[in-house]
Parts: sequence; structure tokens; C-alpha cells
Amino acid sequence: MIDGRLVRGERTRQAVLDHAVALSSVEGLEGMSLARLAQGLGVSKSGLFSHWPDKQALQLAVVEHARLQWVEEIVRPALREPRGLRRLWALHVNRMDFYERRALPGGCFFANVEPEVNDHPGPVRDAIAAAKHDWVTLLTTLITQSAELGELQSGTDADQLAFEIQALGAAVITHTLVHRLEPSFRFARRAVLDRLRALATDPSVLPEATP
Repeated sequence: MIDGRLVRGERTRQAVLDHAVALSSVEGLEGMSLARLAQGLGVSKSGLFSHWPDKQALQLAVVEHARLQWVEEIVRPALREPRGLRRLWALHVNRMDFYERRALPGGCFFANVEPEVNDHPGPVRDAIAAAKHDWVTLLTTLITQSAELGELQSGTDADQLAFEIQALGAAVITHTLVHRLEPSFRFARRAVLDRLRALATDPSVLPEATP
């Protein structure tokens, strides 16, 4: 039989992490505390200590939860697409959709917390850096696979193209949250699509560009 206390405890843990990722996407990790999370969710602060004994443990759990959310919302659906350019394009589209529908109030957890930890070496910064490295590596891998399948022109620089796709995605956060330029989502989709179609050996595997 399943212990009801364990089920309730796991539900509480997931609810706290969901709330923490959303809050951190706006206010960062440093301002987050067990007391604030407990107050926001109406749960006991002492109960949360059974999950995370200190602030660093909580922050590491939040980073991992954000990484898993990114995988479930953006990466996993894209990987259901056929290998090659269609999978790479789906990855970028899913990312833009994630931002545009405000899955997180701050747009992107990692974009918000990365500057905060840049000058603070330690396990939390390492975890954030590892998550970003995995993302860029995935972009590079999908580009390389597309080239191996003959869907990209010979000589396509996978590292350069991965950098461009990542940079365009990151720019959307600045333009929509700071400058309030909502067309940025459309611009970022169009810019990546134009780049991929220009490099494709058969552009018909990708959608037609729209104004």
C-alpha cells in the first residue's frame, strides 16, 4: 500500500518547487527563502526543512526542477519530430511558445538567475552552467545530425549556428520583458527559420517563411 503521508509530502514538494521556479524567474534565487515559500503556499516552514535542510539545498533543487520543466515543455516534444531540420526547428518553436504563453511569469528561469550567480562560484552556479551547456550541446548535436542526414549544406558550422539560435532565443527575453516588444517572438521565429532555410539542401522540409 502507498503511504498517504509520502504522497502528500511529494505533492507539497512539487508545489513548492513549481512556485519557487516561477518566483525565481522574476526575483532570482537569492531572495528566495523557505519562510517566503511557506507563506506563499500556506504550508508549514518546519515541514519544508524535511525536504531541504538549508538554502543551498533548496536552490539546487529549484535549478534541477527548472531544468526538468525545460526538458518536459521544450525538449521532449521536439524530439518526437523526425530527425534533422524538423526536429531542430521544433526545438526553437517550442522555446518561443514557452516564452510567449508566459509559462513562467519572468519568461525564463535561467535567463533571470544566470547573471545573479555569475560572480558566485559554487554548486549552484555549476548546476546552472551545466544546464545551459546541455542545452547548447543539444542544439549543436541536432545541427550535426541534420548535416549528417544531408539536410544542411556541406561545411555548415554547427557551433556557429547553435550560437545564433541560442542568442536569438535569449534576445526575446530582453526585448519582451524590458522593452515590451511583443513582436520579438515573431522576429525570433522568422530569423531562425530564414537562417535554416538558407542553409537547407531542401528548404521544403521546413515551413514557408511568413511576413
